[in-house]
Amino acid sequence: MQRHLISAADLTRDDAVLILDTAEEMARVADRPIKKLPTLRGRTVVNLFFEDSTRTRISFEAAEKRLSADVINFSAKGSSVSKGESLKDTAQTLEAMGVDAVVIRHGASGAPYTLANSGWIDAAVINAGDGTHQHPTQALLDAFTMRRRLVGRDAGLGRDLAGKRITIVGDVLHSRVARSNVDLLHTLGAEVTLVAPPTLLPVGVGSWPCEVSYDLDSTLAKADAVMMLRVQRERMNAAFFPTEREYARRYGLDADRMAKMPADAVVMHPGPMVRGMEITAEVADSDRCTAVEQVANGVSIRMAVLYLLLGGNESAVGQARPSVSHQPSDQRPAHTVSTDEEK
Repeated sequence: MQRHLISAADLTRDDAVLILDTAEEMARVADRPIKKLPTLRGRTVVNLFFEDSTRTRISFEAAEKRLSADVINFSAKGSSVSKGESLKDTAQTLEAMGVDAVVIRHGASGAPYTLANSGWIDAAVINAGDGTHQHPTQALLDAFTMRRRLVGRDAGLGRDLAGKRITIVGDVLHSRVARSNVDLLHTLGAEVTLVAPPTLLPVGVGSWPCEVSYDLDSTLAKADAVMMLRVQRERMNAAFFPTEREYARRYGLDADRMAKMPADAVVMHPGPMVRGMEITAEVADSDRCTAVEQVANGVSIRMAVLYLLLGGNESAVGQARPSVSHQPSDQRPAHTVSTDEEK
């Protein structure tokens, strides 16, 4: 693993599969009576959130605490940032406190990259979402969910998503989730199709490693997974479609459209869902919808990322009976994870 996780595009296939396999082991911790590991004991992780968040912040905090890290939650509201303090000043304050990792969410695209490469702080930086740019751990948890559903929990170990066909629908223009998923799913060998009205596709989308369609119905019959995106009104400064009803009619997923999908295909949503617009309640509450699984899997993925960035070469869970071992092609030291009780 590299020192930071800024973009899904930075991950090689070996990196991504290593994270997914490590997350599979971390998921087993959730089945224990005591859901805690000593891996990051004595390490300090700061959750530096300049944007409001519920799922991502709580997910990271749960992952950090399950790894026994000391956690500091920083919110821009009510802090010195609201008084005009710069990102540089905030970073230097954290550096003075001796933090080991910073999980940052920021409204400006590129802020995590700047923090990681500025020299302001000597800590691992994990991007928890920056503007409309990237959200790598969301893409990883989505891929983890797909691999579990489409390949199998145990059968998927060591495998990617080669040959799987994924359709991503909705507000691609404002979505860091869509960008991250296109990058990561392409790296993992999946075939990705973006479906959206022309007004909600970014300039240059033709150069992305995916197909583009304006017709949702034509893509459903061959999709292994359909990911619905939230329409991000808070980022819109113009009218991108006539009405909510028109958008739902053309690009919303209802029971009739879900029936056109293959029997084993799944419906995904990064949340929060706007029921009745991009997805109906009937679809959101069906067994084929993985929205709740994605939340649970997010904790496992973020535990895996924190472990691989900060945990070194020590076993994450125990020393005996290693069950996952990878030696990536660039000769990095192998990581071993087992599920025995810690001694």
